[in-house]
Amino acid sequence: MNPPHAIAARSAASPSPRRWLVSRHPGAQLWLQHHGIVATTVHHLDPTLISPGDQVYGTLPLHLAAEVCARGARFFFLALDVPVSLRGQEIDMQTMIALGARLEEFIVLPASGHVTATG
Repeated sequence: MNPPHAIAARSAASPSPRRWLVSRHPGAQLWLQHHGIVATTVHHLDPTLISPGDQVYGTLPLHLAAEVCARGARFFFLALDVPVSLRGQEIDMQTMIALGARLEEFIVLPASGHVTATG
């Protein structure tokens, strides 16, 4: 697993497009890999690292998802209907599968139609 902190700088040698998983949960990383998607895992996304064509997976606040989309990347929400009894608990890959985890692509735009990109 990659370091638990946000990646601070994009390497000039890094190929684009890149795949990013924004999650603190090992089960999410394993679930993504189980579905054939290998991504750089970060706990916190620095949107300035995102380039056109990149793919971002996970759950993001709407303003960050909008910035990802404004930068020309694709945003895939990791949707999981978690029952109340499991909220606040670590969920492993097998439980994610049993709960019907899925990726749903979203194009996120603010109602004003204007996104202020950071960086």
